[in-house]
Amino acid sequence: MNGAGRRRIGTEWFGSVAVLCALIALWWVASNAGWVSRVFLPTPQATFASLLEGLNLSDANGNGELLAFTQATVGRMVQGWLLASLFGVVLGAAIGVSPAVRAWVQPTLEFIRPLPASALLPLAISIFGLNPGMVLFVVAFGAMWPVLLATVHGFAAVEPRLSEVARCLQMSRAAFVWKMGLPNAMPDILAGMRLALTIALIVAVVGEMIASQSGLGQAILLAARAFRASDLFAGIVLLGLIGFVSNALLAFAEKRLLRWQQP
Repeated sequence: MNGAGRRRIGTEWFGSVAVLCALIALWWVASNAGWVSRVFLPTPQATFASLLEGLNLSDANGNGELLAFTQATVGRMVQGWLLASLFGVVLGAAIGVSPAVRAWVQPTLEFIRPLPASALLPLAISIFGLNPGMVLFVVAFGAMWPVLLATVHGFAAVEPRLSEVARCLQMSRAAFVWKMGLPNAMPDILAGMRLALTIALIVAVVGEMIASQSGLGQAILLAARAFRASDLFAGIVLLGLIGFVSNALLAFAEKRLLRWQQP
């Protein structure tokens, strides 16, 4: 990377940090000046104290449960995302590699895709009951669609001449999918997986709230009902950190996997 590129990245990072600091400063002023009641908007220092207290496993008073809630939510998010990615890629490849199958299945996919996963929670509860498996199913279902549709698009956009080369080489359908289709569809698949990871986190939190499963969603809901604003904001901060870190890790992995595309 040349000097101009490094300066541009440095400027972007500086701008991002400046905006974040400005928002925290506005939050501090609004809460400490009494613009909003502290019952609804705690101070940043109270939120930070609740965050440290909730993550302290060594506390003899029983605190540290926020870390257990975080682990439960991250576990549901990651498991649902992995299941969604697996089924999304497999089904998307099967659909995208065949124009006839795409023509038959596409209307059904477009009909089901807009359905919000949270709207299926009552149905999932009636089928699976109030248990962790139900929440995992809904998370995987909601997060599967970005991966599935991105995979279908990636395979459908494969250069037609590659299909001709595969026929000349007498490649099997499985060999074509693995050696030609998948590398060409990988940018779309990874983009869909990044979006699916965000959806998995959102659906996991909503599922915990509705199904009363242990996790950050339940912790935030209970804190809101008890008017513990600092605990509520601590949970929200944790959710933001989880989303930021997971997206950054996946962006790094995407950059490494797609190095062959870079000039």
